[in-house]
Amino acid sequence: MPSILEQLSSGLIVSCQPVIGGPLDRPEITAAFALAALDGGACGLRIEGVENLKAVRAVTKVPVIGLIKEDLTDSPVRITPFPTQARALIEAGADIVAFDATDRVRPEPISRLIAAIKSAGVLAMADCSSVEDGRRAADLGCELLGSTMSGYLGGPIPDGPDLELVTALSGCGRFTVAEGRYQRPVDAVRAQKNGADAVVVGSAISRPEHITSWFADALTGRTKTGDR
Repeated sequence: MPSILEQLSSGLIVSCQPVIGGPLDRPEITAAFALAALDGGACGLRIEGVENLKAVRAVTKVPVIGLIKEDLTDSPVRITPFPTQARALIEAGADIVAFDATDRVRPEPISRLIAAIKSAGVLAMADCSSVEDGRRAADLGCELLGSTMSGYLGGPIPDGPDLELVTALSGCGRFTVAEGRYQRPVDAVRAQKNGADAVVVGSAISRPEHITSWFADALTGRTKTGDR
């Protein structure tokens, strides 16, 4: 197992991605959130955007998963769709590059994207919606498989994480990352018991706008319960 994965094994990875256009959407604030997460016990970070990544890399040497989100007119894929973006993230200091590994129309073949990542000597993380996504990515050499995209390919978004997918991905023989709607510590523990090698938590830690809305909506009756 690569040393970076050993550092992440059995640990918490915090996704420090501010709400786009929100009051915290500045690289220096993203870096501060990252340091706060590390102070709390995180062993790694997931960071979106080259400038945010540069700011974070300037203040810490812990493993960082880098990605770029871009809305395209000709494809629903938006997480690091291009090899040029992968190379930019690597130059900014990413140890791992994450990308959308779903089986949808895309601007570049997954094989070309993975080749660009691996040729630079860093690790590739496939953000999957199904075990089939994971198997394809594993066959192409991806070292990490994440449950990131489960529930985000259309239709109602589930309330909780997809533990069944975590279990299925863990059978692919790659480092398995549980990600997507992990809002309570008990969910992270369940993911670990279901085969996750590491767990990514985002909004519940680094998006106060979302956390505030959970409480505010519960108090005004816009949600069924307030126990997140």
